[in-house]
Amino acid sequence: MTESNLAIVILAAGKGTRMQSSLPKVLHKVAGLPMLGHVVRTAESLSPQKIIIVAAPDQVETFRPLTGTHEIAVQSQQLGTGHAVRCTENALKNFSGDILVLYGDVPLIRANVLQEFIAAKHKANTPLAVMGFRTLHAYGFGRLVTDGDKLLEIIEQKDLPAEHANSNGEENCNSGIMCISSSQLWPWLQKLQTNNAQGEYYLTDIAKIACHEDKNPIAYFVPGILTQGVNDRFDLSKVEVQYQKQRSYDFMMNAVTLLSPTTVTFSYDTQIAPDVIIGANVVFGPGVVIESGAEILPFSHLEGCTVRSGARIGPFARIRPGATIGQNARIGNFVEIKNAQFGDGAKANHLSYIGDATVGADANIGAGTITCNYDGIKKSRTEIGTGAFIGSNSALVAPVSIGEGAMVAAGSVITKDVESGALGLARATQKNIAHWAKEFFSKGKI
Repeated sequence: MTESNLAIVILAAGKGTRMQSSLPKVLHKVAGLPMLGHVVRTAESLSPQKIIIVAAPDQVETFRPLTGTHEIAVQSQQLGTGHAVRCTENALKNFSGDILVLYGDVPLIRANVLQEFIAAKHKANTPLAVMGFRTLHAYGFGRLVTDGDKLLEIIEQKDLPAEHANSNGEENCNSGIMCISSSQLWPWLQKLQTNNAQGEYYLTDIAKIACHEDKNPIAYFVPGILTQGVNDRFDLSKVEVQYQKQRSYDFMMNAVTLLSPTTVTFSYDTQIAPDVIIGANVVFGPGVVIESGAEILPFSHLEGCTVRSGARIGPFARIRPGATIGQNARIGNFVEIKNAQFGDGAKANHLSYIGDATVGADANIGAGTITCNYDGIKKSRTEIGTGAFIGSNSALVAPVSIGEGAMVAAGSVITKDVESGALGLARATQKNIAHWAKEFFSKGKI
């Protein structure tokens, strides 16, 4: 498909009342990205000449971060899907080619499926192709009335005769996705009427119009999960589960080992190289890159970070935005890293917080170490040199620098720089009082 003969319309103006949310339905997230963002990304991958998003007046600004420079057509009144597409006419009046209609709450549709769908339309030499699916659970979906591949009409659920509405068999259902030749779309939309159960302009009515005009519209069937729409939180959960299942499969087919695939959560943009091992119950937030040979142990949470080759993370580690973990580094249990560069071969094996810091190669961070990066007003950085050794239970009060090969004694509170090769020691002198404990405890005995 070349960008000269394809435009894409994304319908996103619906209120989504069944979500029971102040957030527009299409802004609810799947794998960390709003559903509308998924559909826009899929549309962009087809390289169309234009992408037009249909929104309600109060949605325009909230949609803009996802729509970028793509045009937004405003549907001032919710008069049905046919009316929504009609709202794009001015934006597409000079366009000639295929117009693909997608939906902002159908985030699982894949670019290769859409390409095959458009190709089927061209092969059939028809101005209208409608994407459908077959299911035993058809209630709520419009039905495709077909004769072989030929589409005769689409009947919405509320307008079905009783024998169809109560059917227990497999039904041909409408996904809503259509591909329409621009030369036919606008005249067909002008013929739509509102004599139906909802009093709306149904886009689906163009199928019957096309059939009456002997345009031979076709139905093209795909697995129903690809066109799963979201009307409520239960639908949203089904889409999330399916998305994660597909991402797991894709990663495993690209040489990533998932020890417990159904327990791992990916973001829409997670990048994992071959020969990475992922343990159970790992969560990837947005912006994670894992290089080849790394291992992420169970119950770790990563977001906005890069893990270099050979590094080992977890279990129970948290890697936060702005962190880069160097090659062959070790981040152990209950260690949190934030906005820090952690050098090649460096180690923080347990119970530490490293934030706003640079840790040199081969440095060792002892258990209980904290970089005190925030003073209540501003954040400051801690610099730890190559090969430095930070003793357990140390507090490094930023801004502070620990030199190359330096050592910080366990239990120290470091407020001044420690030069290379030196020992930083900052703790009270120990004093032992003979017999004190023995006398204290003896007083408490009955």
